[in-house]
Amino acid sequence: MERILEPELMEDAQQVTAYANADFTQPHNEFIQRLANLVNPAEFAGDALDLGCGPGDISRRFLEAYPLARLDAVDGAKPMLDYGKKLTSEKLLIRLNFILGKLPAVNLPQHKYDLILSNSLLHHLPKPEILWTTITTYSQPGTKVAIMDLTRPPSTAAAKQLVARYAADEPPILQHDFYHSLLAAFTAQEIKSQLAEAQLPFDVATISDRHVFISGTIA
Repeated sequence: MERILEPELMEDAQQVTAYANADFTQPHNEFIQRLANLVNPAEFAGDALDLGCGPGDISRRFLEAYPLARLDAVDGAKPMLDYGKKLTSEKLLIRLNFILGKLPAVNLPQHKYDLILSNSLLHHLPKPEILWTTITTYSQPGTKVAIMDLTRPPSTAAAKQLVARYAADEPPILQHDFYHSLLAAFTAQEIKSQLAEAQLPFDVATISDRHVFISGTIA
């Protein structure tokens, strides 16, 4: 099945509310656990960058797990960031800076970061090199990178089965978005090809029937 693009930004009020209130506990906890295998939470005290943070669920989980870290969290949709700020405690906001900006033209406060993370951004981008170029621009030797995203199923029928399995109890708009996100996602092999072209030495692991985890260290 060929990739079918979906809108790059999520800005509709109903869409934002549904996404922000959805239960992503299992995949987002898995993301933090896998990140901890790459970067020790007790030792990391550097500057981190979250690309495509949405309403900030991963951002908050990251800062709760990494008490010494600082985080710049970027998203191109202002309604997402507004929602994220409302959901974030004052204690976490001391270490969390929400930034409105669309890749790759976003203006970031740091020239380089010690850790770059991203969840569910890649499939939204019209061109995947936007993500890989941004990572190259804002990284330095030793920067750790952790990315999780959806993988495209082999058919629309398979995509509908995944929606029924994992989003049957969610609002119709979230089911709609999940389905179209699956169609817009890349396969693991496509991601490996993208990384080879970008000369990024990352591992690509299929970790579920719908997720891929990309991780590594900038040389």
